[in-house]
Amino acid sequence: MKKVEIYTDGACRGNPGPGGWGAILRYKGREKSVSGGENPTTNNRMELTAVIEAVRMLKEPCEITLVSDSKYVCDALEKGWAQSWKNNGWRKADRKPALNSDLWETLLSLLSEHQLTVQWIKGHDGHPENEACDRMATAEADRFERSEDA
Repeated sequence: MKKVEIYTDGACRGNPGPGGWGAILRYKGREKSVSGGENPTTNNRMELTAVIEAVRMLKEPCEITLVSDSKYVCDALEKGWAQSWKNNGWRKADRKPALNSDLWETLLSLLSEHQLTVQWIKGHDGHPENEACDRMATAEADRFERSEDA
């Protein structure tokens, strides 16, 4: 299997509000950056969308190392929470509805053919790829915020 590194970040102007996401995929020293956004949205939806859109770009099963500053994304994947929510009809352990089940459903389906390692990093702490993803995400959020004002 090919080994791919994926770095992601999401941003939102208000929560909910105009949002953006950014991702960097790295394979054998080559990088591809992708970004996008929407309005209205939430920060967690943008964090998830960044991962979804990056994984969608993979054309075959890969060993993925996902690097994110989102505890929501990292913990839900690494600790198996998202799979448990799905198994429980998109309900959390407290029986309350799991948020963003549409995105989690998509992400879990996409990841099913890959091997995943998750690495949480502290955001806004000088990590070069995280900072680059943050710049992409905030630029997209700004773009959607401006289009809202037009």
